[in-house]
Amino acid sequence: MASKQMLVAVFAVAFLLGLAVATEHLVGDDKGWTLNFNYTAWTETKQFVVGDTLVFKYGSPAHNLVEVGGPDFAACTQTAGAVVRTSGEDRLALDTAGRRWFFCGVGPHCKSGMKLKITVLDTAAPTPQPAPTNPAGKLQARIGETAAAVTVLAAAMLVL
Repeated sequence: MASKQMLVAVFAVAFLLGLAVATEHLVGDDKGWTLNFNYTAWTETKQFVVGDTLVFKYGSPAHNLVEVGGPDFAACTQTAGAVVRTSGEDRLALDTAGRRWFFCGVGPHCKSGMKLKITVLDTAAPTPQPAPTNPAGKLQARIGETAAAVTVLAAAMLVL
């Protein structure tokens, strides 16, 4: 009996850890941090959550990475208090929820569109599931969701 409980506990922990895996986002994907890339369109395909990491890869000194507030981002203004990175591969931990603004401070690069703004969420939004079309299907889906949640919680209690 104890081995069954242990097996359930191991699966539950593995399941919960799988839900908590952070994502590493390579900004610009294979293009990196560069000119002539639509970072607004890129962010629309991503979800940023506390615990994730942004990775900016670029040629230095041809580019840099400047983190500013919203008004400075809109105006492409690099103030004295701005955080400037120049490593060519900057890794930024997303450790708090909220908005973050970045741009390249070299020449007119920001005004040419080399800028990125993101919203970091506390937790990932649930993945929408297709709704069943009949009432029996809806009830069955609810029962399945409830059973899964109860199973995970019960298994987690066994671990504790």
